Amino acid sequence: MSANPADRASTQRVTHRTATQDSLLLREVLQSINAQSCPKTYNFHMHTLCSDGKLTPAELMTQAVEIGLHGMAITDHHSVSGYRQARQWMEDWRWHNPSSWGSKRKPGQKTLPKLWTGVEVTADLADTDVHILGYAFRLGDEGMAPYLQGGAPKGDERQASRVIQAIQAAGGIAVLAHPVRYRTDEITLIRAAARLGIDGVETYYAYDNPKTWRPSPGKTERVQAIAREHNLLSSCGTDTHGKVLTRRL
Repeated sequence: MSANPADRASTQRVTHRTATQDSLLLREVLQSINAQSCPKTYNFHMHTLCSDGKLTPAELMTQAVEIGLHGMAITDHHSVSGYRQARQWMEDWRWHNPSSWGSKRKPGQKTLPKLWTGVEVTADLADTDVHILGYAFRLGDEGMAPYLQGGAPKGDERQASRVIQAIQAAGGIAVLAHPVRYRTDEITLIRAAARLGIDGVETYYAYDNPKTWRPSPGKTERVQAIAREHNLLSSCGTDTHGKVLTRRL
């Protein structure tokens, strides 16, 4: 059963009132995401040593520049330390590459991707532990504090409704990560998340960790159909935990 359109419209009005400029830009990007967007153009799911990844933030950013990513988010579990270190790396990179500041760049010249704030939060949705990705939220927002302590939230703060509300109140975008990886089916979970006013779902995901990244056939189409049914944004990401940014492991 679809989420009530009136309730959803009300949620979207609240979201747009609190949205950051970064989240409005990201919303436009997500509206254009397709099966070919990841991993060479956009990647919105990556981990560093600041949680359970194997790349340092500097190594991750070096690979992102080499790949030529246009936009990305580091989504460490319950931490923005990797994001902060990546921002400092980008400042250093600009200092050593002053020619990248100009509007006219030489063909093939390396440029920095757009880096949005990101985090992956463990939450309880439909009596199931799931992961919710938060993007483009304001750093320092008090409501996000319980979700940036390095460990999973507990009690009421673990409820998906609270997680989604905190991300949106901080001006950000909330997305249900890899919806086919949980013990509860993706239809139940996406519909439950939609009723809570979530913004999107990680539609394009490689569940079988192929050597050459590509969205898993069948599963991707099912998630895509449910997302469209509920007017949800679609995201994409490699969920990198290993040493290569174009794969999960």
